[in-house]
Amino acid sequence: MMESSTFTIEDTISSNVHILQLHGYLDASTSHILDDAIQSIIQSHEYKILIDCADLTYISSAGLGIFMKHVDAIRSGSGDIVFCSMQKPVFNVFDLLGFPVLFRICSDRSEGLHSLTHEG
Repeated sequence: MMESSTFTIEDTISSNVHILQLHGYLDASTSHILDDAIQSIIQSHEYKILIDCADLTYISSAGLGIFMKHVDAIRSGSGDIVFCSMQKPVFNVFDLLGFPVLFRICSDRSEGLHSLTHEG
């Protein structure tokens, strides 16, 4: 688990998909934790990432910028970043910045896993 006092990430693997369960407050002071986690996955040549936002209470533009930083490398590796279980305040930030056009957002973890394991 990667963590600070206000933000933690649990990384589990299911069907060759990294599931990053985000907890807490993702902003400029904690975004390096997410950056390190995604960079580590890419360095392992694994490119399917599900971001579970059920316990994410806040995200800033700095947090969203981490996903933009890595999406090209992930998609170049025939993978993707998919989001699931977003609370309304977090979704509102994604929506305001146009992220639903760029990323798939699923209602729950099961749908997100299915979307990453049954692409084609």
